[in-house]
Amino acid sequence: MIHEVVTVAMPVSEKIVIRKNRIQSEKLPADAKRLSVVTGIHGDELDGQYICYELNRRINEHIELLEGIVDVYPAVNPLGIESCTRGMPMFDLDMNRVFPGTENGATAEYLASKIVNDIIGSDMCVDLHSSNIFIKETPQVRVFDQFKDKLMPYAGLMNADFIWEYKINTVLEATLANSLNHLGVPTLVIEMGVGNKVEKSYGDQIIEGIFNLMCELGMWKGKKTPVRKPMISTEGEITVIHAAVTGLFMAADGGMLKDVSFGEHIGDIVEPLTGRLLHRVEAPCAGKIFTFREYPVVYEGAILCRIFTGGVQHG
Repeated sequence: MIHEVVTVAMPVSEKIVIRKNRIQSEKLPADAKRLSVVTGIHGDELDGQYICYELNRRINEHIELLEGIVDVYPAVNPLGIESCTRGMPMFDLDMNRVFPGTENGATAEYLASKIVNDIIGSDMCVDLHSSNIFIKETPQVRVFDQFKDKLMPYAGLMNADFIWEYKINTVLEATLANSLNHLGVPTLVIEMGVGNKVEKSYGDQIIEGIFNLMCELGMWKGKKTPVRKPMISTEGEITVIHAAVTGLFMAADGGMLKDVSFGEHIGDIVEPLTGRLLHRVEAPCAGKIFTFREYPVVYEGAILCRIFTGGVQHG
């Protein structure tokens, strides 16, 4: 059933409407679990749109297997999705920096507070994100270290390639996931793909993880499928390669999830104007690439890739 979470009037008779689809079992147990799946905080992150579609479709196709409540929020930043912009157009801000919001605040803060209040009471929340247009991410779960004891057992169920446990910084304190975790709703952040695109294979991978999570929560009576065993990174196990110069980055063979050795050729930064090779990019360590440059034009300092080292550093 479609519910309106919040509606805000805009100029020229327009409205911002945030909706959710609630799917629940026909005979709801008294102790029914509730899972919230949220996406669309950033308007250029579209993998979650496909996941919401497929999740709704598969549950409705076998509603008899559902024992609980699934709330699907496909577009909590509808203006961003409709205008293909990452933030909230007109307000010039990142919506994932205003949570938990306040009902007495500006429009974005008011929307944020209504979203949070609607999700509160869930037994679990999955917050789906894509990367931006510049870099591509392998499907991964990101876990704030202060909540790791509660979240890590669930993170391993999500069929992700990678779990990144990291310390929260001041900027991330105002995210939806951090706010919900502080308010008692265990929330997993899923990152995958690249901005403005749908990577169907990644979406299918995470959908299997969501159903696996539902099985673990006792919400889904369907067959539990095997999931991938993820790499798990803690502090100091990730090396980031930045562009040394400005130019056009031409990747070498391989890329995402490639195993690299120390000194291995990652790619070249070239200058189209003169035909010069400006910089040969080599791996400063051995490990596995889990983030890789998608947009080839780079400026000095831009991220080219991230390598999971497993704690082993070389060079």
